Amino acid sequence: MNKKTPLYKLHIQHGAKMVEFAGYQMPIQYKSGIIQEHKFTRENAGIFDVSHMGQLFINGSDHLTDDLEKIFPVNLKNLKTNQSKYSFLMNDKGGIYDDLIITKLKDGYLIILNAACKKQDLEIIKKKLNGKYDLNLDENLSLIALQGPKAKDVLGKVVSNITNLKFMNGGEFEYDNSNIYITRSGYTGEDGFEISLDNKKVVKFVDQLINHGAKLIGLGARDTLRLEAGLCLYGNDLDEKTSPIEANLKWAIPKSRVGSDYPGSDIIKKQIDNGVKTLRVGIKPETRVIARGNTKIFDQNDKEIGKVTSGTFGPSVECSIAMGYVENNYSPTNTKIFLEVRGKKVPANVCDLPFYKKNYVKGEKNV
Repeated sequence: MNKKTPLYKLHIQHGAKMVEFAGYQMPIQYKSGIIQEHKFTRENAGIFDVSHMGQLFINGSDHLTDDLEKIFPVNLKNLKTNQSKYSFLMNDKGGIYDDLIITKLKDGYLIILNAACKKQDLEIIKKKLNGKYDLNLDENLSLIALQGPKAKDVLGKVVSNITNLKFMNGGEFEYDNSNIYITRSGYTGEDGFEISLDNKKVVKFVDQLINHGAKLIGLGARDTLRLEAGLCLYGNDLDEKTSPIEANLKWAIPKSRVGSDYPGSDIIKKQIDNGVKTLRVGIKPETRVIARGNTKIFDQNDKEIGKVTSGTFGPSVECSIAMGYVENNYSPTNTKIFLEVRGKKVPANVCDLPFYKKNYVKGEKNV
């Protein structure tokens, strides 16, 4: 039996088409359809129910930061309270168990985990911390992402004093006589917020966002939005056999952590020093044909050189887009490649990521 988030009935009331995703009944789209939901988010404020994702709280002593740095390849010592960083849970071969967001709290850390990985992640982290700390994968909290250029205005009508938050920073705010936790983050390439709040308050909260002009958006549009922004989807673009270096996410591992003590660190250092055989790249087909995941990639001599991991039509960039892994010597921008779609070789080109310019807010300027 698939689980339901506290917003299940609201999704149904708004005409959602529900599908199974990571063990949950989740909205894939509403009546307006994926393209209209995508465009609405780019121009307004879309509400995403991401309550199926894991919210793992870890509390402990002063040694917690040192011990977590033995698990994650991120510089937690430099993280300020309420600041977040993107990172990975890796295996000893440098493969990615999960990609996640770590936020430093006053008394510990909050780690946002992918829904399909959260139970596995909890066991891995618990084992590595050897019972020294209090871990709580809190099922009493919902997680809502409000994304789009009008997200700040909409959220500001429901919660006070959120406008000073900068990208990848968070804090506690008051809502309905209780504290909720908000970070300025998201996974669409747009300015936006992720709001963690009590399951008992979430329906009222989302209703208020809707009353102020936001709309519920399904996972279908979330996928096209994140792909336009060049963001990876775990299970498609990342897996246990792929390292962050091969995934072209070297930027997420600070130089100070290269070669230090965490799972797979020796592999990561070798890959940084010597290069990798395959690399994640952006791909633009020369036609409107859509190359889905597992589409084979060839060079002009019909040699198979890789495969697509995500592909769709980008409603904002108005062309077909894809990401995939190719042999490293085919990774430079503008390299001509061919995609095998329904038995035919479709010409395409390697391109820079992202496909759509991100609109995150860091201080006074958008970046």
